Amino acid sequence: MTQLDATGPFEVLARVPGAKVLLVAPRKGPLTAGFGMKFVPDTDFKRCPPLDVICIAGGSGINALLNDEAALGFVRRQAAHAQWVTSVCTGSLLLGSAGLLRGRRAGCHWLSLSLLKALGARPSNRRVVVDGKFITTGGVTSGIDFGLVLAAKLAGAKAAKEIQLMIQYDPKPPFRGGTPKRAGAALVRRIARKQADTQKERKRLVEAAARRFKP
Repeated sequence: MTQLDATGPFEVLARVPGAKVLLVAPRKGPLTAGFGMKFVPDTDFKRCPPLDVICIAGGSGINALLNDEAALGFVRRQAAHAQWVTSVCTGSLLLGSAGLLRGRRAGCHWLSLSLLKALGARPSNRRVVVDGKFITTGGVTSGIDFGLVLAAKLAGAKAAKEIQLMIQYDPKPPFRGGTPKRAGAALVRRIARKQADTQKERKRLVEAAARRFKP
């Protein structure tokens, strides 16, 4: 996974009064995120208690889970009773593959946003997308924004504002190029070419997942 997909919202939600945040993985034992950061999960799919909030982090590793019945079953079971079902970046593709986003507006990383259509979702390029109890987001850094949106829903705007001030979240990026529209066509094409193989494989896996929904 992309570590900031997890650590961004973790930093925010762990500060919500009374919250207990668990890192959940398919199995216990250390995991290595993209670019090498190590994680030690608190629990695994089999031992995880019912969650009030489930959040799916994204990253290139999401491809391996799109047709993984253990992962899909876990997500469906937790989503059935969770107060909020959420994702960051390409984590929404797993929610979609589990059949949870059909007819709903949903966000995703810009490179994979269009793939949500095959899963029955209505793609949105908003940074944070709320549709009922489902909250999905755009790319990697949107997890912090999402965390604050959810913190306000869980504990009120006052608590969320206190968290935002404590983490001094007042972004002023040095370049206005964080979205395809602002980055310009040439840079978008260059990034798309670099990611072409990953996206081709992801498209194949999403299409395989989508076939499960067809009669």
